[in-house]
Amino acid sequence: MNPLNPKKLLLTKWTAVTPVKKQKHFLVSRVIQPELPTDPIELVEIESVFSKATQIIAWRELQDDKVWRQGWV
Repeated sequence: MNPLNPKKLLLTKWTAVTPVKKQKHFLVSRVIQPELPTDPIELVEIESVFSKATQIIAWRELQDDKVWRQGWV
């Protein structure tokens, strides 16, 4: 997988390898900025396309091919 840049994740599409409660397709709805601008970005908010439920995850989790696939597959 190509290295991800957290600043460019906003509105990217992701597919969970193992769906839970029919939630398979997600969209990065927000990149959470750190309190200090000099600190690195650590978290993003993802939103389920099916239920509109949101959750906050570490953006680095999206690099795990066993959990996430980029795009809607």
